[in-house]
Amino acid sequence: MQKGRAPMFTGIIEEIGTIGSLDRRADSIRLTIQAKKVLEGTQIGDSIAVNGVCLTVTMLTNSGFTADVMHETMMRSSLRDSKSGSKVNLERALQVGSRLGGHIVSGHIDGIGHINRITADGIARIIAVAIPVDMVPFIVEKGSIAIDGISLTVASVYSDYFTVSVIPHTMENTILLTKRVGTVVNLETDMIGKYVYNFTADYTSSSTKKLTLQHLLENGF
Repeated sequence: MQKGRAPMFTGIIEEIGTIGSLDRRADSIRLTIQAKKVLEGTQIGDSIAVNGVCLTVTMLTNSGFTADVMHETMMRSSLRDSKSGSKVNLERALQVGSRLGGHIVSGHIDGIGHINRITADGIARIIAVAIPVDMVPFIVEKGSIAIDGISLTVASVYSDYFTVSVIPHTMENTILLTKRVGTVVNLETDMIGKYVYNFTADYTSSSTKKLTLQHLLENGF
């Protein structure tokens, strides 16, 4: 992503693309992704979320686009394991005035999780995702989370994993349908929750500082 730019996404996947050519280097990867819908109105320099990772379009053709995956992104996301032919979720950046159908997603991955269980629940699928312990405080029941860029509602949270309930439409229109137990997924926790957690951290860990209603109001809450 280019410095100084902060595009936003909604977690509503527009299209499933396919990784074409892949130029893997020591500290970066150049991906060429075959797509159609997300090319509409897109220009070089625009942002597209690829499996939830915000990438900058560096080249456009009639059948796809090229983007670079930097070293930081490689370390934090599943894009480091990208392979030619792999399917990916795609979403263009949110435009002012557009409907916010999912939730506010930055495209900055917090870390990866591993699918450890998929079970049927009527027409839906319950997917359990194992997560690092340090990510647990940012995931709350009935809150929002992005899995591979897909806006989903958390069904339940446990000490080292959480679950989501996925409707058939989402399964059929994203790469979730291809996921199996053990698959790695990109995770972005709720942005607002992270800010609130950071803001209140000094108060919840201190025996002398007290978080008051007045302090919250003075700081815009």
